[in-house]
Amino acid sequence: MDQRLPISRRHLLLGAAALGVPAALVGCGSGSGDTPAPAGGTSASGLGTVTIGSNASDEIPKKSLETQIKAFTQATVKVNTVDHNTFQENINRYLRGTPDDVFTWFAGYRMQFFAEQGLATDISDVWREIGGDYTQAFKDQSTGTDGKQYFVPATYYPWAVFYRKSVWQEKGYQPPATLDEFTALAKKMKADGLIPIAFADKDGWPAMGTFDILNMRVNGYDFHVSLMAGKESWTDPKVKQVFDTWRGLMEYHQPAALGRTWQEAGQSLAQKKTGMYLLGMFVAQQFPEADRADLDFFTFPEINPAYGTDSIDAPIDGYMVSAKAKNVDGAKALIKHFAQAASQNIATGLDPGTLAANSKADTSGYSALQKRGAELVSKATHIAQFLDRDTRPDFASTVMIPSLQSFVSKPGEIDSLLTSIEKQKANIFR
Repeated sequence: MDQRLPISRRHLLLGAAALGVPAALVGCGSGSGDTPAPAGGTSASGLGTVTIGSNASDEIPKKSLETQIKAFTQATVKVNTVDHNTFQENINRYLRGTPDDVFTWFAGYRMQFFAEQGLATDISDVWREIGGDYTQAFKDQSTGTDGKQYFVPATYYPWAVFYRKSVWQEKGYQPPATLDEFTALAKKMKADGLIPIAFADKDGWPAMGTFDILNMRVNGYDFHVSLMAGKESWTDPKVKQVFDTWRGLMEYHQPAALGRTWQEAGQSLAQKKTGMYLLGMFVAQQFPEADRADLDFFTFPEINPAYGTDSIDAPIDGYMVSAKAKNVDGAKALIKHFAQAASQNIATGLDPGTLAANSKADTSGYSALQKRGAELVSKATHIAQFLDRDTRPDFASTVMIPSLQSFVSKPGEIDSLLTSIEKQKANIFR
């Protein structure tokens, strides 16, 4: 059964202004160790201790979460921080073992998958209290296949091609509108001594963003979500065209990508060693504060005129309550706290690469980059969550991560790779 909830532009914009109030959504992100548990404010009531399993391991998201928790006064909060990638790859075992009360997770298909497995607590009662602060699109992406809610959205961010304005002004570069222009720009950057496209895939998920955007540009959103649902064949010539297109761009990618983290690739852009970087807006975390105003982006250019640039990835991050939560009342109080505009104002103020999901959040303090990000999402006709959130987690982890890394390593071996993916997909999507 296709558990996905396709979202049209009209649906996304329901009840939201085109820029100031985020209408949409839908991304993937960063990377450790256990964090000292900050107390949840100074006047904790009778709700005891709430535990939260967090993937916010990078410095900025970690600080953001801790700051939000300090404003929570209804219980004491103990935070268990795990490297982002490790958290994501071990989530199934974690939820079936002894999970924390609350855990950080993603909207859409991956939320639905675990809800359907009985690994999440129904929080429809929470939504009856917070629903007025969210658009219908956000609620849909928080809803399981049984019609109940299991997720509270906190922040989201679009994927686009990022660059430093000062470098582009100095070199006279212009954002490309077509793939031919994009390729010509990459050639010019190479001639100018820049590595055209920053690229990293040590953690396995970043290359998924490149596949997503190329597939949506070549074959359109509907084919992409159908492929993610296991309904299309990976040996279809349409899929081969995606990899052929990618192979044609590979010479402009930063080499040795499998040994590089996204953070290191982001730093190469900040250091003016690379010309552009297809990533989520969280790339801004790798820029010194003084340089963030120099960061800008354009949406990946058109490849097939039939689809233009109508689709993007824009993932939603947020919180769920585990089915094995020991303190359900405390957990629900904490996620309600995270759902508040005040909490999300803290998040977007501290993290320049995120946008608030709550419609009542204060966007007046958004940076120019954040305003542009909100505008890009509001104008998109179709929004995907991101490959590893739009398909079964076992398929994403066990099949697509090694397959895409294999392609990055050996981009000439497309046919055998797609045959292998299709065979494994058939065993998983039964």
